[in-house]
Amino acid sequence: MKHARAFFYLFSLFFAIALLFGSSSGFCASENLEITESVAARAAHLPPLWLALPFVILLVMIATGPLFYHRFWERHYPKLSLGFGLVVAAYYAFLMEQGTSLLVRTLEEYLSFIALISSLFVVSGGILIRINRRGTPLTNSLLLLFGAAISNIIGTTGASMLLIRPFMRMNEGRLKAFHIVFFIFMVSNIGGALTPVGDPPLFLGFLKGVPFFWVFQKLWLPWLLTLCALLLLFLVLDARSGSGELKEVEANGGVSVRGKRNFFYLALIIGAVFLDPAVIQGFPSLQERFHLPFGIRELMMFGAAFAAYKTANHDALKGNAFNFEPLREVAFLFIGIFATMIPALALIAFYAETHAAEFSLSRFYWMTGVLSGVLDNAPTYMNFLAAASGKFGLAITSPAAVKAFAGGIASPVPGDSSSALYLMAISIASVFFGAMSYIGNAPNFMVKNIASQAGADVPDFLQYIWKYSLPILLPLFILLWLLFFNY
Repeated sequence: MKHARAFFYLFSLFFAIALLFGSSSGFCASENLEITESVAARAAHLPPLWLALPFVILLVMIATGPLFYHRFWERHYPKLSLGFGLVVAAYYAFLMEQGTSLLVRTLEEYLSFIALISSLFVVSGGILIRINRRGTPLTNSLLLLFGAAISNIIGTTGASMLLIRPFMRMNEGRLKAFHIVFFIFMVSNIGGALTPVGDPPLFLGFLKGVPFFWVFQKLWLPWLLTLCALLLLFLVLDARSGSGELKEVEANGGVSVRGKRNFFYLALIIGAVFLDPAVIQGFPSLQERFHLPFGIRELMMFGAAFAAYKTANHDALKGNAFNFEPLREVAFLFIGIFATMIPALALIAFYAETHAAEFSLSRFYWMTGVLSGVLDNAPTYMNFLAAASGKFGLAITSPAAVKAFAGGIASPVPGDSSSALYLMAISIASVFFGAMSYIGNAPNFMVKNIASQAGADVPDFLQYIWKYSLPILLPLFILLWLLFFNY
């Protein structure tokens, strides 16, 4: 509670801007700027380059704080995140033309993000799954594959929160750092690439007009190849790690579940994801009617989380060692990330859209991927979707145009790839590269925190990158590029 006041200040600034300027600034539009605006007019709305420094500094501190100044970082990271966010928010509120609309839209995105993350975290925390089997290379691989599959139904966050604790319990006594890392790779990121429910970038594309089943039809082969490669490598590493001091389990084996009523709340949350005017024609929008930065969807998610916690099975909560610290860390860090990355995204989007005609398919793949590893992958996806659509003479303000873009139209550049391949590259890169760092996707941070609280060997921010994601994931992503996007 000691940092609640600072959190309240930043949240209040966003919310006040939403109420005061929401109706006049048109914050319900989801694009940064109209594609038809002149380059000069759009350049006039850009922030100064130095305003991206708070994001860079915050990113560096997230990477180095737990390693080099652990005590200071643990005590003060909420203040630092909120402080950097307030600097950017204040500049946009008082010194930037159209800055209020960007701040309001950022608040809307943050509330949607935290509503989904917190509701899935709380609801899954009340479900205690005990798998009465020893952790072996085969059983671990089957659980990871199962988690990757169901992440397309309940989202990467839902699957991660539901399975990380049973996965660690199965391997108690032999749990190594690579177990946690591969769980993040497969369940928290890459697994959710087959449906719009799986990962936030794909859901944003669905809201814009990408057909629901387009994702499965186009991405199943890269998804399968990547998961198979990771599973084979995991099997080798797990077999070489030995049995350790694995604890005995009940002879009858099987799976037991406590807190089953929370599956109802889980279904409610997943259903609420689709309560959007872009999905259900004529569905009421609180944003448009009352100029609020949240809607019925967010209210339902928060309500489901509250009801699930109040009616939770206490044995399930105790068995999961449930507490709010992982959610607290994500909430504080990501409100700072969401605020400080506004100018960084604006500058990146301007460059990408004004140079889109020069960008090859390879460049879209790599730029989307690299930035998804260090920025939140959902807005990165949206910016490059807008840039790629602009290259084909389309605007993402039109669902029909986005649907045509997904369907595949010929490029105006002779010998270039079709628009569908561009969307494939952006989709794969935003989802898969989210596994490159802890901040690429919110479940990464939550899994790390839960594992750390359980006393597991968890790599720090830099170790995760240089010891695991770069040597393991990068070669796979290069292979995907060579097979599908090397144009």
